[in-house]
Amino acid sequence: MQTGLFAPLVSPPVDAEYVRALGSMAEERSYSTVWLGEHVVLFDEYESIYPYMEDGKMPAVASDQGLLEPFTTLAYLAATTSTLLLGTGICILPQRNPVVVAKELSNLDWLSGGRVRFGVGIGWQKEEYEALATPWERRAERNDEYVQVVRSLWEDEVSGFRGEFYELPASRMYPKPRQPGGPPIIFGGDSDAALRRVARIGDGWYAFSMTPATLGERLTVLDRHLAAQGRSRSDIHLVVCPYMLPVTPDDVAAYEDLGVDEIVLMVFARDVAMLGRRFDSLEQRGLAP
Repeated sequence: MQTGLFAPLVSPPVDAEYVRALGSMAEERSYSTVWLGEHVVLFDEYESIYPYMEDGKMPAVASDQGLLEPFTTLAYLAATTSTLLLGTGICILPQRNPVVVAKELSNLDWLSGGRVRFGVGIGWQKEEYEALATPWERRAERNDEYVQVVRSLWEDEVSGFRGEFYELPASRMYPKPRQPGGPPIIFGGDSDAALRRVARIGDGWYAFSMTPATLGERLTVLDRHLAAQGRSRSDIHLVVCPYMLPVTPDDVAAYEDLGVDEIVLMVFARDVAMLGRRFDSLEQRGLAP
């Protein structure tokens, strides 16, 4: 089982030195992937419910802080590393233009030597959709169409698509990604609808904030949906990020027994010195690769 990292890059204070250190420390210690999250804007007040905390609120970020944008930050990491895989964990695809997404990730995959992992989700915050002038309603259906647009641009010599939410005239996009067919598309979300999406069109599932027990329950549902599509667990890459849940070596073993291909541990720090201590702590707790 691979061991990756989920890195909330809250900036300021996170800067270029920190990002370089994150990449070098991860490679030196044989972590497989760095996964970066996405929020274009943050709000002091919002009605949407954050699904990963009991109070329904995101962990506090100061009013003069935000998250580094994932695509450009991963491009910076690509230039300062050589083996580390580069993942969006996750990109809120329905908020973006799918043609631009396809181009940017194809470019990143080409320049990085085929190291991109495209984690995709539909998001949880209506206010962010509104800020981006993007429809909140039917975002799941929009997401599925956008995936088709992206894959056509990655795979086809001449691409095109006509759907309810998007129309792409016959056109060419180059360079294609280094990875044949493009980076694997790994869907987030734990609802039945999300698991159906994984089974129907996904290359993987990014399970977030789940104990081994909870994950086992959802895998039973996923297996059922995969079977309905003539697929099995061997056809997908299974990623689990416990997020803020406590993790022990026994938990890691339990995830592996469930068939998890990659466990993603959170590493969060304010500066490079603290980042080094976080890596040391993971090793001391028996969680490092």
